[in-house]
Amino acid sequence: MRAAVLKELGRIEVIDTSMPQITEETQVQVRVRAVGICGTDLHMFREPRKDVTLPRIMGHELSGEVTAVGTGVTSFKTGDRVVLDPVFACGECPTCRKGYHNVCEKVRCYGVQMDGGFQDYIVVDEKHLSRFSEQISFEQAALAEPFSIASNMLDRAGLRESENVLIFGCGTIGLAVLTVAKSLGARIMVTDVVSKKLELAAGMGAAKAVNRKEQDLDDAAAAFAPGGFDVVIDAVGITTVFEKAVLYAAPRGRIVCIGFSDEPARLAPGTITRKELTIVGSRMNCHRFPIVMDWLNRGKISADAMISKVFPVERIQEAFEATLADPASVKTIITF
Repeated sequence: MRAAVLKELGRIEVIDTSMPQITEETQVQVRVRAVGICGTDLHMFREPRKDVTLPRIMGHELSGEVTAVGTGVTSFKTGDRVVLDPVFACGECPTCRKGYHNVCEKVRCYGVQMDGGFQDYIVVDEKHLSRFSEQISFEQAALAEPFSIASNMLDRAGLRESENVLIFGCGTIGLAVLTVAKSLGARIMVTDVVSKKLELAAGMGAAKAVNRKEQDLDDAAAAFAPGGFDVVIDAVGITTVFEKAVLYAAPRGRIVCIGFSDEPARLAPGTITRKELTIVGSRMNCHRFPIVMDWLNRGKISADAMISKVFPVERIQEAFEATLADPASVKTIITF
């Protein structure tokens, strides 16, 4: 079978390798059909990471179909269409026992700290899979993972219907948050510096889209949500944006951070205290896949508008280079 291996920074090679086999009774063999290129994949492609060793098979946003099941599998059968939850935790530590596997101190992400889905077949435990209907394409289903991140972020924020939401960043995660927040009845303003992404966000339901290079964000925010936003989402993940996000929150507002930057943020405690702000982190997802798959299966959310490019696995090197070269690109899908 084929596997696309990141051999060194900037070079992916498609090789022939042996097909993985079921070795435990609760494992499932899946024929991979579509995998999204994540921002994490792009970072791994061009920059070294302390938690990643090369060579590495990347890819954690994937969909496929079941080709074999272990003797103890009860939830799936051959032919089922499935997506993968890429959060792999120890399952034994106090954090896991509390149900928070996404923040386990030993947590690994499929395709990052372990080999992932840019290959024809994978074998995983059935607990990592969720089923989806034939009405959803494999390409659409591959975006279930970004939607799970968005769902987790808004769950952490405690989003309520009719609340005002400000989203910094119109990449995959920002647009996924927009889609989920819109489905939950929120009123949403987005901001970015790429006009085409802002146009896409407006078409996906943002009530206001602001290019902060061309418009005064303070004025736009004050006009849209006098007194501040109930929920502010930093979907960019850098310290300077996080600092700004806090300033736009309303009294009793909630700010969600997904960044991994180690650069300290300059936040005055008085700003937080006077408005009784809540600042929460959100990492990957915590048991959100069943919820997201229900939304997708019922048509409550859709991934179509977020797919910018589709490449076959044989052209994966070109796909990575094209995605990095296009600042307006949102989601590139690799098909098998």
